[in-house]
Amino acid sequence: MESALKEQRGGESVLDLSPRATPAGGVEDVYGEDCATEDQLITPWTIAVSSGYNLLRDPRYNKGLAFTERERDAHYLRGLLPPVISTQELQEKKIMQSLRQYDVPLHKYVAMMELEERNERLFYKLLIDNVEELLPIVYTPTVGEACQKYGSIFKRPQGLYISLKEKGRILEVLKNWPERSIQVIVVTDGERILGLGDLGCQGMGIPVGKLALYTALGGVRPSACLPITIDVGTNNEQLLKDEFYIGLRQKRATGQEYYDFLHEFMSAVKQNYGEKILVQFEDFANHNAFELLAKYGTTHLVFNDDIQGTASVVLAGLIASLKLLGGSLADHTFLFLGAGEAGTGIAELIALEISKKTKYPVEETRKKIWLVDSKGLIVSGRKETLQSFKKPWAHEHEPVNNLLDAVKAIKPTVLIGTSGVGRTFTKEVIEAMASTNERPLIMALSNPTSQAECTAEEAYTWSEGRVVFASGSPFPSFEYNGKLNIPGQANNCYIFPGFGFGLVMSGTIRVHDDMLLAASEALAAQVTEEHFAKGMIYPPFADIRKISAHIAASVATKAYELGVATRLPRPANLVKYAESCMYTPNYRSYR
Repeated sequence: MESALKEQRGGESVLDLSPRATPAGGVEDVYGEDCATEDQLITPWTIAVSSGYNLLRDPRYNKGLAFTERERDAHYLRGLLPPVISTQELQEKKIMQSLRQYDVPLHKYVAMMELEERNERLFYKLLIDNVEELLPIVYTPTVGEACQKYGSIFKRPQGLYISLKEKGRILEVLKNWPERSIQVIVVTDGERILGLGDLGCQGMGIPVGKLALYTALGGVRPSACLPITIDVGTNNEQLLKDEFYIGLRQKRATGQEYYDFLHEFMSAVKQNYGEKILVQFEDFANHNAFELLAKYGTTHLVFNDDIQGTASVVLAGLIASLKLLGGSLADHTFLFLGAGEAGTGIAELIALEISKKTKYPVEETRKKIWLVDSKGLIVSGRKETLQSFKKPWAHEHEPVNNLLDAVKAIKPTVLIGTSGVGRTFTKEVIEAMASTNERPLIMALSNPTSQAECTAEEAYTWSEGRVVFASGSPFPSFEYNGKLNIPGQANNCYIFPGFGFGLVMSGTIRVHDDMLLAASEALAAQVTEEHFAKGMIYPPFADIRKISAHIAASVATKAYELGVATRLPRPANLVKYAESCMYTPNYRSYR
């Protein structure tokens, strides 16, 4: 990936630590609360000590009925609460019981957001303890529907909205956010939300959801997270005519106007928060995503989850799947349906991993990987008309117009879908994969569920139960001929929370491809023989905090090796250090 982006940067590497566009400034370098301080008494400071009715309205410090008798007296809560004193565990049980009464996932999503607005620690306690049940609610697929209806369900700001109206004043807008020690920003311009297209300002649900997972799954404290939506307009006619739409009612800004606005944003972020602020780009359109990653990769700590996070989690599944498929990555042939930022990002990381293991140049290892876009197989005869990020994948071959013919011609062992178009892995395609492979690997990665290239049931049935299957959105287990198959979920949630946490805890100032490879290998190492026996190529989400700690430690290790980690001295045991730094949502005791 770095080798491809270097061409766009004129040969500059992220390790060159370019001084271009690097304004000074930022906040004090403090990594916040960790579990080692859980038993210490804290003071619930806001601008002054929070107490009484205001304390119950402060989501960071509110504990509801869990306030003790002494705390009720000390903080003027007597009479403001019913007399019963409840534990956090009982509150959790009550909320989960209430959530399970809802039949509509969006109603559960709204209830969870309302809980976060009134009791932050209980929200994260619920999410951590019930991650497999609640992950599809706060993230994909339900978050997609939430974004589509965000104008109707919007109640209070959960992040910053920076629109073209604020041009020339972005630094001032950033200073309006109440928290100062921000460590992770997730930003979107709403142009390519999941597989749903341009949702404009309503894309805010994505940064909000991602950062909730940074805390729950990766351990980054909530106060260090900032969701941002860049509103440059929308080309979605339906939204422009919607009386409840919350964004600018104009067509999208493009070209120089767009890039100047983004440059002001990136400069203001670094000036306000410093060199070590992680900016995660989320759901930008292909042409902008690659341009922004190439432009700011050498001057800022930036990460694109759609390009790099998706690539890393898919590579982890591929590495783990070798236990079931046999051979090494270099022995396999890969075919992608979809050649956008996700597809080309995954392809490049696979090529880099093969290059690393075989010592062959990456230009050579790319030849094991083929991509199909809307016009057919990407071949050298199409090179003149291809976008720059597709050109490395234009190999010598006669033209092929559709996926089925490409499968028959290339005879891949691995088929990966990143097209954003549902039901494109047809019965004929999967049967063709099964006819040339004893155990074909099929990854239908497009989100949400309705856009998946095929379902788990279809993949297992049409391959006569021989397929190794993973998807982007969750599918239920499926029994075929008496054997229970558990589909893998190649969900970015496995990677980005731990990856970002590793950058933050080590004070890393640039992202390098070797860190992505380290994250992939760390995730693959968490898949056990017991998981393989069930056909799984990813570990269960129930272990995600432990998984994230291992990923964070591997990423931090690589950062120290590359000389881009600034938190010194280096901790002796990075896994234990990661676990000790993780935010924990247990209630604290107040003076």
